[in-house]
Amino acid sequence: MNGAPHDAISPEERAEPVVVVPYDPAWEGTFRRVRERVAGALGDLAVGVEHVGSTAVPGLAAKPIVDVDAIVRRAEDVPEAIRALAAIGYAHLGDLGIAGREAFRAPSDLPRHHLYVCAVATPELRAHLAFRDALRADRALAERYAALKRDLAERYRDDRDAYTEGKSAFVRSVLRGEQKDRRRRR
Repeated sequence: MNGAPHDAISPEERAEPVVVVPYDPAWEGTFRRVRERVAGALGDLAVGVEHVGSTAVPGLAAKPIVDVDAIVRRAEDVPEAIRALAAIGYAHLGDLGIAGREAFRAPSDLPRHHLYVCAVATPELRAHLAFRDALRADRALAERYAALKRDLAERYRDDRDAYTEGKSAFVRSVLRGEQKDRRRRR
């Protein structure tokens, strides 16, 4: 995983400035609306639809774009998921450089979000869920991450790659469990 779980973005979005805002409780409603539409389109193909990324952590500052992972059983199910999502207006963007995770541009009638399709066993999916769950479980960890993101957004407002790279070491350390270990040693 190179950087934060969801910073592989479309070329159009890359040109936008990086903006981190305070947590918005409406993000959960956006997720529910997206989940309903995606789950309906995928039917039995989906084994889950998860709210991931910073907007999935109550109280955490984030870029105001909800991240959603639609989970299928096997990698062989991904092409069928791509077709089902295209039928409801999602544009497939490919893996955007991250194998095991297919990205989609949302239809214009839904709130802004990133949709990804992952198979159950992919390292990317496991990382997305583990990182989200670590931040949800540890308020101090989430606050450190928010402070880092605000600082990076200020320094790298017009450089998404630098913003993402700036978060990479923190994300990797959380996934390796080092942040929790570091806190225990204090």
